[in-house]
Amino acid sequence: AAPAGAVAFGVKHTEGVSVDVLLRGRAEPEAVPAAGSRWPLDEGTVLRFSMSRASSEVNDNKVTVSFFAEGGKPINQAGVFLTGVGISLDVDADQDGVVEKNSPNKASWAWGPEGHGAILLVSCDKEFP
Repeated sequence: AAPAGAVAFGVKHTEGVSVDVLLRGRAEPEAVPAAGSRWPLDEGTVLRFSMSRASSEVNDNKVTVSFFAEGGKPINQAGVFLTGVGISLDVDADQDGVVEKNSPNKASWAWGPEGHGAILLVSCDKEFP
């Protein structure tokens, strides 16, 4: 997706986003600081980003990739707006008939009449191959 003539790229991102650059031949990814850095635009380079928390509003985080020609001349930019969605499984973990978001019994399970915890039945088959 890089424009013609681009030989390097730089990345900037908002605080709620974690960005890594995986370079071909290196086992560990390089973390991208929020202020940005530049990397050579080589085949096999992967830009990986994720959100570390749920958003407070839609499109409140952003990643911007800048492309550069030989000599560091800026060519173009591409950006993506991100919205982090928080997902939580809320259950009646202590089996008292009330679903509580922060139940202390949510993280464990015990069998019996005084037991607690959620019972999940998950369908993992392929309905549509």
